[in-house]
Amino acid sequence: MELKGKKINFLGDSITEGVGATDPEAMYVNIVKHDAELAEARNYGISGTRIARQSNDEGSAYCDRYKKMDDDADVVVVFGGTNDYGHGEAPIGLSTDRTGDTYYGACHELIRGLIEKYPSATIVVMTPIHRENEDAPSMGNGKPMQLYVDILREVCEKYSVPVLDLWASSGIVPDVPSNKEKLCPDGLHPCNEGNRIIASRLIGFLRAL
Repeated sequence: MELKGKKINFLGDSITEGVGATDPEAMYVNIVKHDAELAEARNYGISGTRIARQSNDEGSAYCDRYKKMDDDADVVVVFGGTNDYGHGEAPIGLSTDRTGDTYYGACHELIRGLIEKYPSATIVVMTPIHRENEDAPSMGNGKPMQLYVDILREVCEKYSVPVLDLWASSGIVPDVPSNKEKLCPDGLHPCNEGNRIIASRLIGFLRAL
């Protein structure tokens, strides 16, 4: 895919919003805009948000707020799931769920909804990067982070949506102390160099589509 002049909507959480980067130019969204010569990079990242609905999220769940994004995107990039694991209260649910009140259902609602909203756009999902203590049970469901990643991959496969598997290939592994210091000092949010890695992987992935 030729990226020059394209408009991309980025739907995400604190990493997309820029937490961890020292300045706006170091955020992966803005690196992609600059290096790929995009016409627009619209940042819909909101810290702390999750794919699934929560009891008091005021419409911030991905499966709801994608509806308010600009309609004329050439590409939509979704990057989320880590907060569903980290502090989400929605149950995992079943693969047959189709509402945003479970994680399974919210993934279906989000991906299917994006396909319907953007029939001419390319939709891409990035799996979460690794995080510190990711094998600990999640606060809401007692499940490991790996399960949330696997479900997101599974749902994308059902709808034939391309997945950039950062979980498998980003090289960001905060449970390794030297890697954490270099790429993700707080164990969750990538620093400038970590953002550069994400941007590079994403540009290469999109250009190969």
